[in-house]
Amino acid sequence: MSGICDGRVVLVTGAGRGLGRAHALAFAAEGARLVVNDLGVGLDGTPGPDSPAARVAAEIRAAGGEAVAHGADIATTDGAASLVRTALETYGRLDTLVNNAGFLRDRMLVNLDEDDWDAVVRVHLKGHFLPLKHAAAHWRAETRAGRRPVARIVNTTSGAGLLGSVGQGNYSAAKAGIVALTLVAAAELGRYGVQVNALAPAARTRMTERAFADTMAAPAAGFDAMAPQNVSPLVVWLGSAASEGVTGRVFETEGGRITVMEGWRPGPTADKGARWSPAEAGETARGLVARAGEPGPVYGA
Repeated sequence: MSGICDGRVVLVTGAGRGLGRAHALAFAAEGARLVVNDLGVGLDGTPGPDSPAARVAAEIRAAGGEAVAHGADIATTDGAASLVRTALETYGRLDTLVNNAGFLRDRMLVNLDEDDWDAVVRVHLKGHFLPLKHAAAHWRAETRAGRRPVARIVNTTSGAGLLGSVGQGNYSAAKAGIVALTLVAAAELGRYGVQVNALAPAARTRMTERAFADTMAAPAAGFDAMAPQNVSPLVVWLGSAASEGVTGRVFETEGGRITVMEGWRPGPTADKGARWSPAEAGETARGLVARAGEPGPVYGA
């Protein structure tokens, strides 16, 4: 196998099924050597009976590629450190990290238990931070040793993190946090040869096919716009050396569409040059809102 990622070593978390599996297979098809991470849990994050990471790694090897499985919990320091260590011990290098692992525990806010909040924020947000931290520490050490890497991180956010989603307060908050983490990481890690971007995909996965059954259903014929494989080409390009100069960006992908998302920017502004009274502040705020564009609708509203 050869392509735009020929020889690169790529870590993909949550790669046992859905988007992660599609990403791992697409990277392998472009010549990358893979570490396929998946804890093998159910849709709600509880332990599962099998090892999907091992199956995907075997699938890659059967097609002529190189891959090893990693089954540790990357939302722990030891698990994230072992993920990076597996790449270095197996292949002697690390080039790209794709953070993709996650699960859902959907509830309306008044019914959302603290445990459900903690579990979802932990796997999505902490599960992005810790692999990023350990990979970045390796690339910083490489730079300081005079071996500046051409390193890439691709994070996975969601439309829920950009606009919000009714019944998914925990998931939306975590995915919004991933956007901010991406922007900070891009600013901090560029000096070490690391580019960091995020993707908000719309595709059929275990998480979406139940929540949005009608939208995610595969068509009887023609282009399957919700196939997870549609998202992977952009992920592969962002994870390759070919994406030089693209960092700190959030992309939305669905079917054959790719969009660069433009985040918070200053809109209508008023400056009194002195302290407002509450009544003045309120009247001014109403006037500014009237001049501002309408926000995008919250999913499910």
